[in-house]
Amino acid sequence: MSEPARIPSIHEARGSRAAAIAREILAGFDRHYRLFRAASREARRLFEKSDWEAMRRLARERIQMYDARVEEAVRAVLDRFPEAEVDESLWPAIKLAYIPLLHEHKQPECAETFYNSVACQVLHRRYYRNEFIFWRPAVATEHLEGDEPAYRSYYPRGGANGSGLRATLERIARDFGLANPFEDLRRDLRSLVRALRAHFPRPTRARPSLQIQVFGSLFFRNKGAYIVGKVLNGNRELPFAVPILQNERGELFLDALLAGEEQLLILFSYARAYFVVDMEVPAACVSFLRTLMPKKPRAEMYNAVGLAKQGKTLFYRDLFYHLKHSSDNFVVAPGIKGMVMLVFTLPSFMYVFKVIRDRFAPPKEMDHATVKRKYLLVKYHDRVGRLADTLEYSMVALPIERFDPALLAELKAEAASNIEIEGDRVVIKHMYIERRMQPLNLYLQEVARDGDETRMRDALRDYGCAIKELAGAGIFPGDMLIKNFGMTRHGRVVFYDYDEIEYMTDCNFRRIPPPRTPEEEMAAEPYYTVRENDVFPEQFASFLVNGHKAREAFLEDHSDLMEPAFWAGKQERLRAGVQEDVFPYPQQIRFRR
Repeated sequence: MSEPARIPSIHEARGSRAAAIAREILAGFDRHYRLFRAASREARRLFEKSDWEAMRRLARERIQMYDARVEEAVRAVLDRFPEAEVDESLWPAIKLAYIPLLHEHKQPECAETFYNSVACQVLHRRYYRNEFIFWRPAVATEHLEGDEPAYRSYYPRGGANGSGLRATLERIARDFGLANPFEDLRRDLRSLVRALRAHFPRPTRARPSLQIQVFGSLFFRNKGAYIVGKVLNGNRELPFAVPILQNERGELFLDALLAGEEQLLILFSYARAYFVVDMEVPAACVSFLRTLMPKKPRAEMYNAVGLAKQGKTLFYRDLFYHLKHSSDNFVVAPGIKGMVMLVFTLPSFMYVFKVIRDRFAPPKEMDHATVKRKYLLVKYHDRVGRLADTLEYSMVALPIERFDPALLAELKAEAASNIEIEGDRVVIKHMYIERRMQPLNLYLQEVARDGDETRMRDALRDYGCAIKELAGAGIFPGDMLIKNFGMTRHGRVVFYDYDEIEYMTDCNFRRIPPPRTPEEEMAAEPYYTVRENDVFPEQFASFLVNGHKAREAFLEDHSDLMEPAFWAGKQERLRAGVQEDVFPYPQQIRFRR
């Protein structure tokens, strides 16, 4: 007589459900990453076709991709396992069941972050205990590799008169297999060899270990594809990037050699759009990039290659790690106070924290939803090296003992709806975090005190260039006062105040009509009609730059900004679909063609 079938225990049944939910979440992540990689491969095809508008759309769509996949995964979990929403006791078991699924996974750190996103939305909770989510990583990624190595190594020793180096560089360029022909690769290789040798001047000799390591995929952004790697010769390492551009016939050419960590930091700056790069193993890509730019935080590396959610996760961990190992307080950020944002910083930490004020002082006329929409516009738009990237967070609990009393008082008075005091924590319901820069007005005051006219002129020249490059990219900054721009440590001017930002094509640039009577000429108020989105560039000269000498220096380079014709010309090009060239490297290092 056969034995009756054993009925699973309640514990076993819960374990089985937890494992099934874990598999459902991982399936959602795997779908996300398949689509993410497909977008990266599509970028290559669009580059080969010179379809720059489609490339911009792809970049925007890829940013939105993560949230869409999380929503799909949340619906899938709730449709199959509605108890997951109400039975919190399931989640420690779900997390434990998820961990072994990541063994041999190629993107475990990103899969953990995806799990956290799904868990937080399913549970609808303000706070999540560590046993529910991955507060710390459960899987090490330090030596994780894919089926193919993340980077390729080339050995140029051999051949007379350096022909080995040229042949190696040609092999590197051709190994990426772009469909387009080169305009004149021999010419470009001569320029590249000449530029490389400038970094290894005589009597430098090729060591037995001489090699060139190159990441296995190209980095696509805007109209460029970048070869990224490093030269190793004995104990010397030279990080580099080589941009591949196209002429009007779609033929390829090597445009420059970006050499050294500083030039790569500018290329991968937080003020630029994310790269599109095909990565089987993101951790391996980031690890390779960190050997080129060890100063750049790992969180910003993940952002730079389009994995912004993973960047946010790592930044959050970095923040609390820093709080644990520091003792200074959050204080009001230096500079002129904004009418929309209350800005504070932690002096030992290189970021600022921005909270929307409850009320905006005149003449600001907008609501919180409009401000959030402006920041989202920047997230999706090409930042051309002139708009600071922001990390957006909700429900951040910070230790109240680390808040300077003056800052805490200002938060309570100016942003009470956005904070709560719960025990020993200040809970900020919504905020943006940006890299800290020196406000341009403070920078100019500093160089004026030093009597350094050269630095003043350089800063004002770059300030005007920033406005022009933003206009070429389709962005009108709105409030263009110098207090809303910052100076990076690389000496670049970047805009960071977004509440009045507009698309260029939504603006109406007008010339001020001449007064018809003496009374009109002397009137305190405008005697002409001003409609919404009207902009009068002639007025810029009176308020953009203070001080006669500074204003004179600014107008010397950028008087065209005061003419409606300049702005109308930019609009015309934008409406014609022209995408202007913005090079993330100096013009003087470009190769001659």
